Amino acid sequence: MALAPKFAGQKFTAATSAPTLHTLELYLDYVCPFSLKMFNTVYTSVFPLIRQKYASKVQILFRQQIQPWHPSSTLTHEAGVAVLRIEPSKFWEFSKALFDDAKSFYDVNVVNETRNQTYQRLSKIGAKVGLDEQKIFELLKISDKSAEDGSLNIGNGVTNDLKVLVKMNRMQGVHVTPTVVFDGVVENGISSSFSADQWEEWLERNVV
Repeated sequence: MALAPKFAGQKFTAATSAPTLHTLELYLDYVCPFSLKMFNTVYTSVFPLIRQKYASKVQILFRQQIQPWHPSSTLTHEAGVAVLRIEPSKFWEFSKALFDDAKSFYDVNVVNETRNQTYQRLSKIGAKVGLDEQKIFELLKISDKSAEDGSLNIGNGVTNDLKVLVKMNRMQGVHVTPTVVFDGVVENGISSSFSADQWEEWLERNVV
């Protein structure tokens, strides 16, 4: 959980220079249209503002929030985890590309394709941002053969990492996407419809 800078005294670190930043955690789902709206505003308007005025004061965390009533949600987030495994520095860029193409992964657009076909399309999005398409697919694909011990729920190359992320989010009790958490506390004042100007006003009030 994030730690507000005013409580920095609670932290022990052996590093001589380890600043405590304000932390904005964005719980987003790749196939949620409201998450799409927030992500685009943050990526195009809030990031430049933070670089300009708050670089030493605030950090933003993308919390991958699976919404299981959209079956493709799990698959899209698995692709995000695959990117984290292969080249973490590309995660935000990949997320932008995936959100740009998000509607193609909404329910009606995936219902007639196999799971591995969806993974193939997700891997191609990785290729758009300079990632190795085949490496992504190798982590995502599901075999049609049982494991050596006969088990059938074999998962894929990112299943264990995804379980950790799901556990982290469940511990926070997050349900709705998008949800914003600021310094460990849910910030209900920020909505998906927040404009760039509203974000700037909020940061001026809360990041000190």
